[in-house]
Amino acid sequence: MADSQTLLIEVSRLRVGMYVHLDLGWMDHPFSLNSFKISSQEQIDTIRSLGIERIRYSPDKSDPAPAAPGAAERPPAADSADTAAELLDMAARNRHRERLARQRASLQVCERQFARAAQTYRQVTETAYARPDVSREQSESLIKGFVGEILAEQDSCIRLLSEKAGEKSSLHSVNVTILSLLLGRTSGLGEADLLDLGMGALLHDIGKIGLPARLRWYDEHFVTMEQAIYQEHVAHGVELARKMHLSNGATLVIGQHHEHADGSGFPLRINADRMSLPACIVSLVNHYDNLCNPGNPALAVTPHEALAFLFALKKPLFHTGTLSLFVRMMGVYPPGSVVQLTDERFALVVSVNSVRPLKPSVVVHDPHVPPDEALVIDLEDEPGLGIRRSLKPLQLSKAAYDYLSPRKRMCYFFERAREAAAEGGGQ
Repeated sequence: MADSQTLLIEVSRLRVGMYVHLDLGWMDHPFSLNSFKISSQEQIDTIRSLGIERIRYSPDKSDPAPAAPGAAERPPAADSADTAAELLDMAARNRHRERLARQRASLQVCERQFARAAQTYRQVTETAYARPDVSREQSESLIKGFVGEILAEQDSCIRLLSEKAGEKSSLHSVNVTILSLLLGRTSGLGEADLLDLGMGALLHDIGKIGLPARLRWYDEHFVTMEQAIYQEHVAHGVELARKMHLSNGATLVIGQHHEHADGSGFPLRINADRMSLPACIVSLVNHYDNLCNPGNPALAVTPHEALAFLFALKKPLFHTGTLSLFVRMMGVYPPGSVVQLTDERFALVVSVNSVRPLKPSVVVHDPHVPPDEALVIDLEDEPGLGIRRSLKPLQLSKAAYDYLSPRKRMCYFFERAREAAAEGGGQ
């Protein structure tokens, strides 16, 4: 059908039976076709979550609009109180749907950006040896975009994504990059240092592409020879960094990302006095993400447990000021933590303002609200509500576990805090 035979309609007026046209790229929506007849309320909710205000539809391909039920029998003088109550209830439902759509749209934006970053990282690893200059240019383009966005916003939220956002081969490097850049800004690094930090963080494990696949993830059961081969990925990474003509600052991050502040790391066993600040940052964030997303998923700990473990038992390994800033930035309950609120309800932390982390945004288990309609609550807007304790996901009841869907893998991205504060951060 030609465009002249379609009409524009606000997404709030969509109904089942309408034949719609999505004027979006195929990666920007989850439907298999760009033009189709709406068959369920779920499809309408998905369209509203895309963040568009109006959509094209074809009247002659759409089902006729149903008559309002009971319209003919409606008494001419309807009770005014009932009518007012219905209007208020309808307005509340509309506000809920609109807020939910904005939250979903915000999440989808983050997930698309994460997916593009993961795709770029895969391309970089595929071309690093054969075309190192191309790999550097791809990496620089990605990191410059991240740094520009992070510096443009006074506050940023650390956002938990759904597990579909990343895959094992690229998830770790993108996670480390995002958290390292946010921590770098919190540490007061300028633009040039942030660029070095971002490049080093993204490529800190680039040397692993030269290792046998089974040795790319550290295993405490490695024999001496396997451990030596695993540790060689640092030297391979530095060699590739030089072939890619990375800056000295970025190359230092790659060469020092397994060093520890107390001199117990590898390959050179240097201490914090000889490590660059960007390297100290990546060493810490790398360790944190490996605790949350280990090679063996059975060994994963919750984000809350990971922070507590680093602060209580591994403090000597990390630069003191950097560790303190990281804990402050992530909050006591980082995104991905399962918690119990002070009103006894269970919740999943999905977003933390990196500047004001004590009151994160959460999804709350509410059996009276379907999971796909659950709004994110910003605890900053709920002065009488707080977090009582952290839980392991298996401590939840089956109903709460199925409702909250705790992540087995943690994927992080960032979004503007003012949007998260205004809209609850997105689920």
